[in-house]
Amino acid sequence: MSSANRHLPIYNDEDHEPPCMKKNDLKLQVAAAIQACLDKKAEELSILEMEKGSAFTDYFVLCSGTNPRQVQAIADEVELRLKAAGLRPAHVEGYRQAEWILVDYVDFVVHVFSEKARKFYDLERLWKTAKRLEPSELKAKSPAKAASRRKSKIKIKTKTMPRRMASAVPRRKKA
Repeated sequence: MSSANRHLPIYNDEDHEPPCMKKNDLKLQVAAAIQACLDKKAEELSILEMEKGSAFTDYFVLCSGTNPRQVQAIADEVELRLKAAGLRPAHVEGYRQAEWILVDYVDFVVHVFSEKARKFYDLERLWKTAKRLEPSELKAKSPAKAASRRKSKIKIKTKTMPRRMASAVPRRKKA
């Protein structure tokens, strides 16, 4: 075994599966990247959910800036937000030129374009089979909300509480 591979984990049995990102975690990370773009006044925001098996990533986030400084500021904010969440890009390309900055997080890629480069490369047309999403579609359902929805659908018969116990339970005020 080479010294470069010595520290890599080996996953060859059922008990030790490789770590994978939960779908909700991924959606939250993409949503954080989108919010970073919006906070820096990115224009023409598009989210593409890539087809399984035909793409190297799950999502593309595309947006434009009006000038090189804004393009860089958008990319900087995306990196800063996701770094705060413990996620660093695998690769960043095009930062110095600020025409098309690609920030690759493996499971999703953020593309920040100048207006001219956006029109020239037209990734939405190139990936026209990808599903277009709205930012609200990436909001992951919290486990607490999902559990409360399940509970509300299940009717459970319970015994009534004795009066002295019921008086000790705080009541909600009616709105």
